[in-house]
Amino acid sequence: QVQLVESGGGLVQAGGSLRLSCAASGLTFSTYVTGWFRQAPGKEREFVAAIMYSNSSAYYARSVKGRFTISRDNAKSTVYLQMNSLKPEDTAVYYCAVAQRGSYKYWGQGTQVTVSS
Repeated sequence: QVQLVESGGGLVQAGGSLRLSCAASGLTFSTYVTGWFRQAPGKEREFVAAIMYSNSSAYYARSVKGRFTISRDNAKSTVYLQMNSLKPEDTAVYYCAVAQRGSYKYWGQGTQVTVSS
């Protein structure tokens, strides 16, 4: 049974930082691309960042580039999202997901990030 469990969300003031973690189990983590998505109230879920099988290539949404950093530890089957210089518009539920062959197959339950102004 595949499980993705996010943690690290919370309430932070604008300009602050948070580090999200997503621990995977039940799969060969190193064979999956991993990504972070977010969904704000009343909005569609949007892509935030993704990282390839090793730490060689990472991709970011324009809105977070330069502020967020995605990384992974395949030995721990965990992906991270370091979020710096947070803005109120970053407020959302953040989800991690894993993909194979271009399709995100498994999703976590989400963790709430709230940035106050």
